[in-house]
Amino acid sequence: MNTTTSRAKDFSAQAHAQTKALLTLREWIVSGELIGGERIAELPLVERLGVSRTPVRAALQRLAQEGLLQALPSGGYVVRKFTYQDMADTIEMRGLLEGLGARWASERGATAGALGDAKNCLVALDQLFSDAPKGNLDLSAYGEWNARFHRLVMDMSNSPSLQQEYERTMALPFASPSALVLSQAAQDRTHTRFIVAQDQHWQVLDAIERRQGARAEALMREHAGIAQRNLKDSMSAQGASATDADSVVKWLRHPSSLQS
Repeated sequence: MNTTTSRAKDFSAQAHAQTKALLTLREWIVSGELIGGERIAELPLVERLGVSRTPVRAALQRLAQEGLLQALPSGGYVVRKFTYQDMADTIEMRGLLEGLGARWASERGATAGALGDAKNCLVALDQLFSDAPKGNLDLSAYGEWNARFHRLVMDMSNSPSLQQEYERTMALPFASPSALVLSQAAQDRTHTRFIVAQDQHWQVLDAIERRQGARAEALMREHAGIAQRNLKDSMSAQGASATDADSVVKWLRHPSSLQS
């Protein structure tokens, strides 16, 4: 085996370990296996996950960025507490900010380079759907490209003030566009939902390119509304109220219980 091939395999193994750590820890948090207020540290997770410290450390840092963990000054992290209303509010806030970002990108005019980057991102997402059989979408890659597109739209707004507020909102629990990807993965309707979301991506980009501000804003807000409908559907299916946080956790742990 030559050096290049060996390095490529090492990199692939490390990337796999990082993905495993991130997705598993995120699932433990949203399922309630790691409860709000619980303090967690690297070493116990290394043993529990069966990976080295490096991917665990990277996963913890990423989850802190997503708002699911809070870094402690003394070291380690604590799991953030959240309710259904917290989740709904942060999704709504993200939709408002992204809608404004899309509108300003349209009205102020995005550069050809920025539009090209966004198109390349969506082409990569299209390729994921083409490469994956139904129900076997690469969720890790989808989450990365999906988040990248949303960031690119906000960058095209050319507003440091708006981007600063967006970053603050993204630090709240479940504000990330891909925060519930794992929970959605087990549902029968997931594939269709992802396809609809991807079509909305293309429509938003088209509106920005055509300088149609009102259309871009409406599309982006409706796009964020998909996540809201997912939560509301889960509540209706279980006959629970919108403030029943226990039912949210139950759904996140067993999303297949959602009736079609």
